[in-house]
Amino acid sequence: MSAATISADEFLALEQKVLQTVELIRKEREARSAAEAERDAAKSEAMALQVKLADSAAKLVDSEAKLADAEAKFAQLESKLAEAEAQLTTSGSVSAELEGLRQERESVRQRVETMLAKLDELG
Repeated sequence: MSAATISADEFLALEQKVLQTVELIRKEREARSAAEAERDAAKSEAMALQVKLADSAAKLVDSEAKLADAEAKFAQLESKLAEAEAQLTTSGSVSAELEGLRQERESVRQRVETMLAKLDELG
């Protein structure tokens, strides 16, 4: 047997190794492709969550601003109510205005409580 000749058994063994190597490469490529697809899906999900987080943060800032406005209005109404109660001792016609202010204060209080509940849900 010379160096250039290969026995049938050696050829079959070599062929088997080549087929195994090809199969191993095919499986590795499939695994890599699946891993890349999974990575891309995870990136997309992360980006969507970042957008959602930014949106929630913007809503929170907006809700906080509305709450501050409502609290300011509530403070004004309480001040008006105190003034109206002071005038009530001197004037009997103020009672209708006082009742209106009480109703307005209650309305603002309910709005503030609603906004606080929404802030709690966001937090």
